[in-house]
Amino acid sequence: MKRAGIATAVGMLAMFTAYAPAATPAASAQTDRCAPEHGRPAQARVRAGAHVTEPNQPGDAKVAAMEKDFHDRIGRLATAGRTTTAAITVRVHFQVVYGSAGNIPDATLNRQVDVLNTAYASSGVSFTLAEIKRTNNAAWFSDPEGNESQMKNALRVGGAQDLNFYTADLGASLLGWATFPSQYRSQPKLDGVVVHYQSLPGGSLGNYNEGDTGTHEIGHWLGLYHTFQGGCSGQGDSVADTPAEQSPAQGCPTGRNTCSSPGADPIHNYMDYSYDSCMTEFTTGQAQRMRDQWAAYRA
Repeated sequence: MKRAGIATAVGMLAMFTAYAPAATPAASAQTDRCAPEHGRPAQARVRAGAHVTEPNQPGDAKVAAMEKDFHDRIGRLATAGRTTTAAITVRVHFQVVYGSAGNIPDATLNRQVDVLNTAYASSGVSFTLAEIKRTNNAAWFSDPEGNESQMKNALRVGGAQDLNFYTADLGASLLGWATFPSQYRSQPKLDGVVVHYQSLPGGSLGNYNEGDTGTHEIGHWLGLYHTFQGGCSGQGDSVADTPAEQSPAQGCPTGRNTCSSPGADPIHNYMDYSYDSCMTEFTTGQAQRMRDQWAAYRA
């Protein structure tokens, strides 16, 4: 059974990068590519059928440590009589990294903000454009993962409530990755999301060009795990109202049900791996978790 959501935990105490549907990611598996080379617990998204390993997919031990710290922080807020954030406004700093391609026009970036505001409208999260910064660096553009530390240390601006949204060429498989809220205090310069520049609205990546890679990665940045985190057992994604899911969805498999617990797989959830056109929702529990994570780490 999945553990109750954080909102329940808060009430009791008072009385947040790869999309790889071709294979089931082992929750505890860590390869050299997944190892925290830069010390960043992150999740990412890759294209269906891609044979890549998720950068730094958190295993059971890492998730347990993250959740303990989160509950401790929420408990202290509750004891102090402080409520979690009712509404969140995120300042978006677009970091457009380009080479011979990738210099995304302002109109596309504005459409991306519109996509985010539509997706998060029912969650109490809104996005406002803070700035668009353009950097011509062919090496960073073609290998943002290998150059992540250098790129982010040079470019990142703002504080914990500022989203640095990097665009670059992530290759044929990887669509994006993100950091979690809990690592901001120790590694503020690495904070943010990185997405394939062709995954923005109108890009060339078929099935992944409506801007929802950004939606998905920002979900991690706000503290959400994948819906299939932990598979069918244990605490899953730490949200009570997302049905358990054994493995990531591919395409839009309506009626898919990979776990014996109640509820079909949440294939329409932004934190699954479905096509952009299939992803349409966050749950009430996810919205509460995002607000709690914001209060614990970003407020």
